[in-house]
Amino acid sequence: MQDAIQTTTSVVRNWRICFIVASLCSTALLAGDDPPEDLLQRVAARESETALAQSNFLYKQTVKIEEVNDRGATVGAYQEVREIIFSPTQERSEQFVGKPLNTLFRLQMTEEDFRDIREIQPFLLTSDQKWSYQTKFRGEETVDNVDCYVIRIQPRQILDGQRLFDGHVWVSKQDYSIIRSEGKAVPEIRREKSENLFPHFTTIRQKVDGGFWFPAVTYGDDTLDFRGGAQRIKMTIRYSDYKRFGSDSKVKYDK
Repeated sequence: MQDAIQTTTSVVRNWRICFIVASLCSTALLAGDDPPEDLLQRVAARESETALAQSNFLYKQTVKIEEVNDRGATVGAYQEVREIIFSPTQERSEQFVGKPLNTLFRLQMTEEDFRDIREIQPFLLTSDQKWSYQTKFRGEETVDNVDCYVIRIQPRQILDGQRLFDGHVWVSKQDYSIIRSEGKAVPEIRREKSENLFPHFTTIRQKVDGGFWFPAVTYGDDTLDFRGGAQRIKMTIRYSDYKRFGSDSKVKYDK
């Protein structure tokens, strides 16, 4: 996200939303037993199954970004609703539900922001993706009555133009599904006359048809440290109306 306030002749970019959020974990981090030696492979295999299952669902993604002043009042916002659908050729695509609403005063959404909303916030660690990351087992924790492994995930290297995840994931010990992720998209982009920084976030998943865990909500709340001054931001992304695609599904497709 860009800072729309100009310094000299350039627009300063910034998109760094760190969250302040109460923990949803019912117990503290525990040492527990050693995880399976092939834990990452099991997680990646389950995530690949989840990605395949999710590709057969329609759903909506509702995004809301709020600028908040020193008194806690919202002074600007960006809102959009996208419907994830299948095209007539069975390819996945997105279309807006209505028009986006943009009253942001200081900030501007960037191409990287929208890419992160599509790919990083609803993070899936599939078999194709796992080679981009190095992992470290961090212990065990119970989240919403689900016993989990906690794994630290970091990019091995970041190639030009890549967007990757850096943070932690909570993995169900029962079926190796990721049920929660917490971190940020990387890399941050800093230049002499601009900066484009990215949010810390938490994404919570829910069980959908067939027992797969799909994203339910992403949230964050933090103050952005612009060179020209701090700006508090709230972010909420909701994933709703999951519906298996089939002969009874009715979707509109714009040419």
